[in-house]
Amino acid sequence: MNCYCGNEKSFSDCCEPIHADPTLASTAESLMRARYSAYASGNIDFIKETHDPKTRNELDFEGIKSWSRQNQWDKLEVLSEKAGGDGQKEGWVEFKAHYSNDLRQLVHHEHSYFRHDGGRWYYMDGEDLSEKTYVRAQPKVGRNDPCPCGSGKKYKKCCLQ
Repeated sequence: MNCYCGNEKSFSDCCEPIHADPTLASTAESLMRARYSAYASGNIDFIKETHDPKTRNELDFEGIKSWSRQNQWDKLEVLSEKAGGDGQKEGWVEFKAHYSNDLRQLVHHEHSYFRHDGGRWYYMDGEDLSEKTYVRAQPKVGRNDPCPCGSGKKYKKCCLQ
């Protein structure tokens, strides 16, 4: 079986060694792939250990554990990476994590920021690029509401036509 992260190596030859020793993640991308594999395999301790030490206590790890287990982790797509290699202190990885549950298939699209500190990479933060639900600035005008143009007619008899 290929690794959860999508590499053609087996999990035991790819992400599992990084789960045992996070210093083996030589790049920001390799840490990101190992974190995806941790979500897929339910290894939330690894997620906690590789999160920014300054903010990790702000996270709800019981909620993360529940979310991890409630979903089937289908595929990881690495879309781009910037920096994050050997000898670099920062790196960014854009990815899509495809997952599903009993109700539907979902995609988490993120641009993640990683920092190298003390001989290892940490996940610092991420910008969610997933599609957002459209929210109206104004309440929706109903068919039988007064027309917003100010004519005094019902919307259905005025501007809706």
